[in-house]
Amino acid sequence: MRKLAENQICQVWVHDTATGENQLLFETSDLLLEAPNWSLQGDALILNGNGDLWRLPLAAPKLEAIPLTGLPRMNNDHVLDPDGEHIFVSTYDDWQIYRAPLAGGAAVKVSGKEGPANLLHFLHGVSPDGRQLAFVGVEAKISGDKMTFISAEICTIGTDGHGFRQITSGGAPADGPEYSPDGQWLYFNTETFSGHAQIARMRPDGSEIGRLTDNETVDWFPHLSPDGLKAVYLAYPPGTSGHPPDLWVELRLVVGERWLEAKSVARLFGGQGTINVNSWSPDSTRFAFVAYPIDDVS
Repeated sequence: MRKLAENQICQVWVHDTATGENQLLFETSDLLLEAPNWSLQGDALILNGNGDLWRLPLAAPKLEAIPLTGLPRMNNDHVLDPDGEHIFVSTYDDWQIYRAPLAGGAAVKVSGKEGPANLLHFLHGVSPDGRQLAFVGVEAKISGDKMTFISAEICTIGTDGHGFRQITSGGAPADGPEYSPDGQWLYFNTETFSGHAQIARMRPDGSEIGRLTDNETVDWFPHLSPDGLKAVYLAYPPGTSGHPPDLWVELRLVVGERWLEAKSVARLFGGQGTINVNSWSPDSTRFAFVAYPIDDVS
């Protein structure tokens, strides 16, 4: 489990695309929060921290624990069910996907019915109709606290746990698959084109793969706004391996599918946990992100 380092704080921010301003919503030195989702009601953010799920109301920002049962420790890969009342989460310990009520209660395991028995599940997307999940299926060796990745492929599965499908195969590492609002595309990052992560998209069956960014930066986690007119992604410095924490990174805003004209709207100390999942507001005007500044890092 990730913890705050000495002299490090966790800050939850909101970017307004109309004004271009970044507003500090909440900060704490007690808990490392990650990966905000924006509630479909527009009144709160949902984040993970210390293996649990937390609600952060926007009107009066104060953390509220969401009491869930039957669930291992959660990681920072979680997405809202389109019904607005549930959330799909990935977990540590068993590396599976669960569906849980946002009001609190018992979680239900979704994955594990089909697909390789030893597959690690890292959830990133749910289809607009709520019937399909897109995740990264990872084959890895685990020895004690050390995990060595062997392969990472984009996969899909029904929200009932059936219909497992691996839609990339044998290629470069890929991550962050997220459905477009119309369900016609999966946006993701891949090392296929240049040997370092760049943003791409493909059909949900794995066809029509096309590159969207062409940068020296290492680009991760594309998130489309609900109206499909904007997107944001995380840009790491050139040469970065994977998506580590505690680096100076940028958030880049894309307007109207003009990916090659993306503009930096925030520079922050973060990376892992900053924007792993879609955090757009329901009205597509704002998105949330997390920074982790340390006093002696400039």
